[in-house]
Amino acid sequence: MTPSHMILIALAGFGAGVINALVGSGTLITFPTLVALGYPPVTATMSNATGLVAGSVSGTWGYRAELSGQWARLRWQIPASLAGAVLGAYLLLHLPEKVFAEVVPVLLVLALALVVAGPAIQAWTGRRAEAAGRSPEHVSPARMAVLVAGTFAVGVYGGYFTAAQGILLVGLMGALLPESVQRMNAAKNLMTLVVNVVAAIAYTTVACDRISWPVAGLIAAGSLLGGFVGARYGRRLSGNALRGVIVVVGLIGLYRLLSVA
Repeated sequence: MTPSHMILIALAGFGAGVINALVGSGTLITFPTLVALGYPPVTATMSNATGLVAGSVSGTWGYRAELSGQWARLRWQIPASLAGAVLGAYLLLHLPEKVFAEVVPVLLVLALALVVAGPAIQAWTGRRAEAAGRSPEHVSPARMAVLVAGTFAVGVYGGYFTAAQGILLVGLMGALLPESVQRMNAAKNLMTLVVNVVAAIAYTTVACDRISWPVAGLIAAGSLLGGFVGARYGRRLSGNALRGVIVVVGLIGLYRLLSVA
């Protein structure tokens, strides 16, 4: 590995750490970078997922204050993410990558639509709750079941490919929960951390020889710093500004996914 390649990978890791803390989809920076440098797709996927764990830790820590008051719900969502990630990691080791690659653009478009429509959906559900005599913050058992099932599905996807799983989670929660986008972002960071840790453990246990550890180490160093930077400045954005960042990054990711396909 040449010094220029080392710098490029570390910078890609930093950018991915910033974007993951703010939005999710940092893999859309690191994965194409590794492939462009000549790493096989599966090696790139596994090395990238392993390295980005560090950035997920720093991003989650930076948003820790926004997690307050969410644990009653997260105690159901976290196991769903965990189970989904295990299944997704298994699928990566046993199925061709093109199976999910064909579905990713559709999921991303749906998630972006939910991010944009989130405030309107929340206002509508709030009016319905008040008309029924319930608190607007009330989450019905049916909505909780849909949320947990959706979290599991995103966990499967995240364990398989990781790219844009954060956008999918924010879109899902925005459609179902009476939460601010910053608090949803904090929950997203925690659940993507769970998914990335599970994926990294699975890859190192079953396919350690297919991981490029120098690459994973460079991405880890870059993303660790990037996660702190992203969380520090992302928490200062207004809800609408953060939604705008999510949509712009999501559209760029969608373009890159379609152009590669």
